[in-house]
Amino acid sequence: MNRPMDVHNNNRLYGLDTLRAIAILIVLIYHYKVVVSRENIFGFMSQLGWTGVDLFFVLSGYLIGNQILSAFAKRQDFSLKLFYIRRFLRTLPNYYFVLALYFIFPVALSGTDTAPLWSFLTFTQNLDLRAGETFTHSWSLCIEEQFYLIFPVIALLIAYTKRSIPLAWMAIASAMLLAIFLRGLNWYAHDEAAISMQSFMEHIYYSSFTRFDELLPGVAIALLKNFHPATYTAVLRRGNLLLAIGLISTGIMFYVFRNYAYIEGYGTTLTVTALGYSLLAISFAILVLAALSPNSILHRIRIPGAASIALWSYAIYLIHKPIFQVLKVPLTEYGIDINGGLGVVIIMAVSIFCGWALYFFVETPFMNIRGKYFPSNSRAELTLDKKLQPSQ
Repeated sequence: MNRPMDVHNNNRLYGLDTLRAIAILIVLIYHYKVVVSRENIFGFMSQLGWTGVDLFFVLSGYLIGNQILSAFAKRQDFSLKLFYIRRFLRTLPNYYFVLALYFIFPVALSGTDTAPLWSFLTFTQNLDLRAGETFTHSWSLCIEEQFYLIFPVIALLIAYTKRSIPLAWMAIASAMLLAIFLRGLNWYAHDEAAISMQSFMEHIYYSSFTRFDELLPGVAIALLKNFHPATYTAVLRRGNLLLAIGLISTGIMFYVFRNYAYIEGYGTTLTVTALGYSLLAISFAILVLAALSPNSILHRIRIPGAASIALWSYAIYLIHKPIFQVLKVPLTEYGIDINGGLGVVIIMAVSIFCGWALYFFVETPFMNIRGKYFPSNSRAELTLDKKLQPSQ
């Protein structure tokens, strides 16, 4: 049986590890406020940590896009069946394990209401999900799984046309514009969205139709890399410039979301609702380009522990909210301040440890099965899997 990949091997792309580790840590920070403290104990990131999911979307778009498009670019055989088997072995075991916990321990873990079990089993619960329900953070996994199902089929269809590359760029641009339009349309269609965060979450924040476009900047990077290699190489030569532009644009989007996405007494705003998520994803895509550039500081610097956190990030994402939910009451009863340093460290550390345990005991055995019985038929995909170990 294949052994789990060593997180310290030299094939890893440390810039992407850093971004992935940052993504999961700021999600933990955001959900700490939502589930545990209700206070901004981490400053502005307690309000903006949800953006870590958007960063995951961009990273996943690049990962899956590169796996598929590199095979097309090199005229290698691409097996849709094998792709789905490998994806499902990567994503389903952890997910169904945590889903089982929610339904086995409903009193301890459930929210105010629960979507039908069949919707969780089919990754469609986000299409009618309301804030406060059971396992709400699974909404992003629904969008990812739907993307895994649909994107390869669309890519194959485009690949068989005579003008496949121009059509691919048109498809990406058109899809992003469609998502912007749909967010604006939903904002208008549900008048209460301007005053009700509940309606906003249900019809805009959780919906696949209004959030799928955030995977597309990552796909665009993969398309540029595989079908415009000279341009891609020229862009990557400016690694530190990309990093500076990415940080500045991300900072601007953070400022916009914090100050203009929701206005007290008015509600959510149309402009930020429609445009903001696409612009945020583009900003993160610039950071991903910087992480891929050998000339970038982000690419060259290896942050201790980032590779491990990145490797466990999918498992951590799945398990952290139920752990938050379970720990907050007993810690308080023991006299530990959950808004103080000790309480935060305990809850965060236990959540990361449980993420590692889920990765080691559930995810790794299935990844070993995948490696032994369903090896990639694409050398490029196999190499990328070793480098990235996707979290989504």
